Amino acid sequence: MSELKKGPFWITNTLTRKKEEFVPQAPPHVGLYVCGPTVYSDVHLGNVRTFTTFDLLYRWLLHLGYKVRYVRNITDVGHLVGDIDEGEDKIAKRARLEQLEPMEIVQKYTNGFHAVMRQFNVLSPSIEPTATGHLIEQIDMVKRIIDHGYGYEANGSVYFDVPKFAEKHAYGELSGRKIDELMSNTRDTEGMDEKRSPLDFAIWKKADPIHLMKWPSPWGEGFPGWHLECSAMSTKYLGLTFDIHGGGMDLKFPHHECEIAQSIAADGQAPVRYWMHGNMLTVNGRKMAKSEGNGFTPEELVTGNHKLLERGYSPMTVRFFMLQCHYASTLDFSNAALQAAEKGLERLMKAVQTLNSAKASGNSNGAYTSALNVIEELAYGHMNDDLNTPRMIAVLFDGVTEINKAVDGGGVARGFNEAELGRWKKFYSEMVFDVLGLQQETATAGDDTAMDGLVKVFIQLRAEAKAKKDFAASDRLRDQLLALGIVLKDTKEGTTWERA
Repeated sequence: MSELKKGPFWITNTLTRKKEEFVPQAPPHVGLYVCGPTVYSDVHLGNVRTFTTFDLLYRWLLHLGYKVRYVRNITDVGHLVGDIDEGEDKIAKRARLEQLEPMEIVQKYTNGFHAVMRQFNVLSPSIEPTATGHLIEQIDMVKRIIDHGYGYEANGSVYFDVPKFAEKHAYGELSGRKIDELMSNTRDTEGMDEKRSPLDFAIWKKADPIHLMKWPSPWGEGFPGWHLECSAMSTKYLGLTFDIHGGGMDLKFPHHECEIAQSIAADGQAPVRYWMHGNMLTVNGRKMAKSEGNGFTPEELVTGNHKLLERGYSPMTVRFFMLQCHYASTLDFSNAALQAAEKGLERLMKAVQTLNSAKASGNSNGAYTSALNVIEELAYGHMNDDLNTPRMIAVLFDGVTEINKAVDGGGVARGFNEAELGRWKKFYSEMVFDVLGLQQETATAGDDTAMDGLVKVFIQLRAEAKAKKDFAASDRLRDQLLALGIVLKDTKEGTTWERA
């Protein structure tokens, strides 16, 4: 691919609120950090969208020829209920509820997170650090913040002094928040009497005697603040200033705002050159939330086990559906939209199969070379325009029309010579599989009689368990099949299956 088609690559920088040309600080190397999950419960659909967004970014950077170090952390301590300095640690709370050790909870839900990422074909990061594995780095960062006058100890906890930091540095620049407005919106919280200002936040928290997760520090036994973890781990692996930091829009404040402040306070320089944020999910026009009764999980979306779903949808259908909306736009789930995506994906994949099995006729007049040149130019242009996948996919469908016109019922690509056909195959393979991360859906039950029979035995056992209201056994059978790569889909007509 020529340099003209490769770039420049433009991304919307949340910090400047402008679309900027991406120029890495040490080309061809790129440092990318994305806030990973807090592993205290099953991964939710918002996570899937966020990690699909940055999987797309990662794939595109690799496709353009960059050498990317992609760091995505696992938060396994320090994330308190309510995301502020009060309440229980989310993992410790779940451990108490499930009567397990905290690290059992961490392992259980980390495994589940990885399984969902594989299901949706999200590439693994280069490095996946955990908060508990980087306590030394976090304690050292707290010390540097204190030494530079922006942190103070109070009764075994250490707080970040926001008003003092704001005297010399911008605080709220990323999220657009202003100090005065933040002050007027504060409320009394746990530990408020220890803070010099209600805006201050914990970077090390004292642990109560009954607290399950705690470590020794110069200030006593405790655990790190949630915001501190990402600051310490991102800069350890990507340097004090790195290229791109991503995450969901809900993390802009306070999490990412605090990351910026901590890094400047500790090391004297802003940590990130380009900030990117993915937008939220809605269902039938309403915010996705458990309180709304519309917060279905990825598993429910695939199996159809939710009152708002007419049936299940395959992981690749869901991924394709997400890619049909720009990452910075709100994505609205509905059965009609998912079914339209399913048909679109089927048409695209069928065209790719047709193209790959076609034989050149050998009598090209050059028309399809010209057509591909236009399609390539447009596709690269849209992807380089802040990852505009909706327009890029529309261009791919323009090419599908050309493919279907060129290839007759006998699989002969009329008008294609061997070189042209090879170029079309390469382009569609790279865009559909390498960049968009789509996969051919594995054929279902009818193609494998033995497997079909075995799975149907499990389906019958599950139905019997449901009839006896033994829902724990029913869920266990479903989960065992999912672990083996078999997804059950409950519909009005009965239960079917497919490979994940």
